[in-house]
Amino acid sequence: MIPFNIVVSIDLKKGIGKDGALPWDLNGDIRHFREITAKARSPKKKNVVVMGRKTWESIPQEFRPLPERTNIVLTRNKSLSLPEGVMKAESFERILQMANNEKLKDLIETIFIIGGQQVYEEAIKLKECEKLYVTHIHREFDCDAFFPSFEDKFVSIRSSDEMKEGPITYHFQEYKRKDGKA
Repeated sequence: MIPFNIVVSIDLKKGIGKDGALPWDLNGDIRHFREITAKARSPKKKNVVVMGRKTWESIPQEFRPLPERTNIVLTRNKSLSLPEGVMKAESFERILQMANNEKLKDLIETIFIIGGQQVYEEAIKLKECEKLYVTHIHREFDCDAFFPSFEDKFVSIRSSDEMKEGPITYHFQEYKRKDGKA
């Protein structure tokens, strides 16, 4: 069974978005996201990014699909049209079945869940969710989408120094599931 990880940026109230977009623009956070999700350790493998339909649509068209990664859109909309090479799944169960398919499991290194709120809420409950890569933004924004509470299930294992871009200070933190996995 291939486990998966979550990548997210959150403000002081666990806000992740406003009106389908990020309420902040941090080049360091975007670089960090790309480094985590795009670079597989094995040259024979690729990472997978899983996102909900709203997250897919929030990515500017010129950046879709996210390069160097297999993109999967989680949606119940069977008629949603996606570009060639972008996969669609109706549930996490289906994604895990796809990832553990004999043909695919030797090609996939890591699965990353990248949003949005509903997808995060489902993902974090599953035992296959082993790690969280969280960018903590040291400020409150006017958000209408939020990341679920996770502190009872995960423990911090690594933290970066503070960084600053314009008026925004932030840091990266890695968490693993408390039950000893990861």
